[in-house]
Amino acid sequence: MVHAFVLFCLSLFGLVAAFGVETDEIKLVSVMEGDSVTLQTDTEIKKDDLILWRFGAEDSPMAEVNRSSQIISASESTKGFKDRLHLDPQTGSLTVRNIRRDHSGMYKAQIIGNKMIRKTFNVTVYGRLPVPVISRDCFSKSSSSSNCSLVCSVVNVGHVTLSWYKGSGLLSSISVSDLSSSVSLHLEVEYQDKNTYSCVLNNPISHQTTHLDIGELCQIHSDSECVCCCDTTKAVIQLVIAALVGVATVIVLSYEITSRKAEPKRRTQTSTSVLH
Repeated sequence: MVHAFVLFCLSLFGLVAAFGVETDEIKLVSVMEGDSVTLQTDTEIKKDDLILWRFGAEDSPMAEVNRSSQIISASESTKGFKDRLHLDPQTGSLTVRNIRRDHSGMYKAQIIGNKMIRKTFNVTVYGRLPVPVISRDCFSKSSSSSNCSLVCSVVNVGHVTLSWYKGSGLLSSISVSDLSSSVSLHLEVEYQDKNTYSCVLNNPISHQTTHLDIGELCQIHSDSECVCCCDTTKAVIQLVIAALVGVATVIVLSYEITSRKAEPKRRTQTSTSVLH
């Protein structure tokens, strides 16, 4: 079925010289992972028209539609679209449901009739954004004893920008294109600062914001120790050490109790040996 469809497409492409060709500019389309996107042909199919859809750099055949029938055929290279495609039999517009990030790429439609019309869509699928996490920065020393060092972090993100804002004004930002395991951005504020600060993670179609609570994160302690994420690590280490000490104590006590119980028996055995 697939091979016949491919041969049919190639035979049609070989005849395009006999028709006029109308090509539109490439349309840029952005969509969130898990959502649906419809690629509009902006045309109405006539009785004898045929629309062919292809995907990717290799122009792998995806689907075809005509006025009287609706046929979807996925080849090996497009099997990731199984049960995700819908074709409008009137216009030939293609809808991809529950789209995945690996569905990013070029989608091409060819409308074959009295003339050939080519439509091209460059689709970018963005992952859903996590909420930025603000914590004390235990690894950077503040420039002043009256200042508090903070860090805003996210993990497993790509094609995003992480920014610090003071009110509505941008203070700093960092952008990553490829998927990154961790992205962080530092900020230093005064303990008594009354301004509003926020950390924003965004891509071209969505954003996530976390507001800074200076009073909660930047508490002044007499011992000047950093109370933040590293304290959690320290606490875990202390718990592990305490657990090990506890286990060792139990072992020692068990040994002592066992030894004390065995002592009278050893004395009895020794006395018996002496009598003999």
